[in-house]
This record gives sequence, C-alpha cells and structure tokens, in this order.
Amino acid sequence: MPDYNLVLTPGDIDDGRLNAVIEIPAGSHLKIEYDRKRACFMLDRVEPSIYPKPANYGFIPATKDEDGDELDVLVVTSEPIPTGIWLECRIVGVLKFEDDGEGDHKIIAVPADDRDSGDSVNSLDDLGNRWQQKLAEHFTHYKDLKKPGSTKVLGWGDQTEAKQVIQESIKRYQSAKQKK
Repeated sequence: MPDYNLVLTPGDIDDGRLNAVIEIPAGSHLKIEYDRKRACFMLDRVEPSIYPKPANYGFIPATKDEDGDELDVLVVTSEPIPTGIWLECRIVGVLKFEDDGEGDHKIIAVPADDRDSGDSVNSLDDLGNRWQQKLAEHFTHYKDLKKPGSTKVLGWGDQTEAKQVIQESIKRYQSAKQKK
C-alpha cells in the first residue's frame, strides 16, 4: 500500500492520532489481509467461528512491528467497520503481545470523530476491565485449535506506551525502507 496521504507525522502521533486501514471487521472470523503484491485485500483463511474478532482489526501504514508486519491496530466502535476503510483514530493504549515468540503488539484506538461513544473513550480504563479481559482472552486463545500456546498476552500499556511502540515501529519501517 503506498505511503501517500495515509501516513501521519511523528507530531501527529505525539498528539495522540494515527491512521488505520481496516482488514477485518469486528465480529468476523475471516482472516483478511492486504496483499501488497496484488494491491488488494485477500482472504487468507477462515478462522474457527468461536473466535470472532472482538474489535475492528487493521494496520497502521508505514510501520513495522517486531514480527516484520505493519503494526496492528484494534479500532473500537459500536458497529463493524468494513474491510478496506481508512480512518483517522485517537490512540487509547496498547496490548503487549507475542505471537510465536515475536512482538506483535496491538494498538488500541477509537475513531477520531466518534459521536456515538468514542469521544468519551480516552484511556483503557474508559473501555472497562471486562472489555480488557475479553480482549486478553481472545488473543490468548484464538490460535489454540491450530497451535496451542503460541500466543502470549504480556499486559497492557497506556497511551504514552502505545505512542512509544508506534514511534519505534515507524523507525523500524523507515530503516528497512532505506536499506532497499
């Protein structure tokens, strides 16, 4: 996916904003990923229906997490956001996560302009303990039927920690891009 008009500056991240592209709508068990070679979204696999995504799942353009993929983002809304939608978000926190021993963090965000409920969400605490428990449960077990124990929730981080993870992912992306 090209970088133009999707990437915010480090100053935007400092202000608590990011851009996201949605791959999987909340409630879906279809693993949809953006295919850079074909420049389109593709169905990678069908996950067990007992593990639907608990939030809209996507990525932050022009980032690279420790696992080599773009940094994941979970966008919390009252209804699913369709695949392929780009949106500006406000950073809420981060789920610290490992998949097969590699860092695969999940930035938690809400739409920048969510007049339904998101404008009242400014921290993980605003989402509630139960929401955090459900999310941790999902990511701890969603691969259990295929590869038990391959995922590990390491804890939560606030907005400041989330910004740090994003900044590190931007630097990793820029460094990899310069090497090409």
